[in-house]
Amino acid sequence: MLDVSSLTLSYGRGEPVLEGADLRVEPGQFVSLVGPSGSGKSSLLRAIIGLQQPSVGTVSLDVDRPDVGMLFQDDALLPWRTALDNVALGLRIRGKPRPSSRDEAERWLERLALAGFGQRFPRALSGGQRKRVALAQVLALEPRLLLMDEPFAALDQQTRELLQEEIRAIWRRTGKTVLWITHSIEEALFLATHVVVMTARPGRVKAAFACGFSREADPLIATTPEFAEAKRAIVGLLRQESLEAQRQETAA
Repeated sequence: MLDVSSLTLSYGRGEPVLEGADLRVEPGQFVSLVGPSGSGKSSLLRAIIGLQQPSVGTVSLDVDRPDVGMLFQDDALLPWRTALDNVALGLRIRGKPRPSSRDEAERWLERLALAGFGQRFPRALSGGQRKRVALAQVLALEPRLLLMDEPFAALDQQTRELLQEEIRAIWRRTGKTVLWITHSIEEALFLATHVVVMTARPGRVKAAFACGFSREADPLIATTPEFAEAKRAIVGLLRQESLEAQRQETAA
């Protein structure tokens, strides 16, 4: 589905943000990227969707660009449109007739526990509800590859955990391929089939491994000793990278 090979990204003539990064995502996988701030995770997503050209290396997609859905940390809802109209907008742009696009939008709002909220404007929704609308907006387009850039970072812990369970249920039901960026090790382990650990800038892949917690039915899997052991391993991998990222910020 996605093959990133020897990718180097630079802004102008400055130091590379990514250097020699390799990443492969197979169909149906849920891959989480974790790494310190400044390690090029968001830049990698921009390269995948074509917003930034590689300095060196290649990004190969086994899908067309319209089959890629992107959800950012900040939702992109239009404040003058209702929740229903926001979700239907992408479908209308794709050429779907207004009645059927609104019907499809309504179905997605219902799937994401927003039945009855379709006529509300974004300002009348909670943070969690707005994030559900933004998610419905992306999923309604039926993308084969989902790119998620810390979509839940601004939410409170309880809302975040509930949405994590919803995302996991949607992934299990649809079998979509997901590349997810997060600073939360717990979130990465809870959601992903594979976790990729990035180095400090310039970002490279330091380690990558499979994990099976996303396939467990128990929503409290994060409280088990096995989960704690996996988290400890990733913390160990990230500690030196986080210290290096901190040193870079201080030096700057």
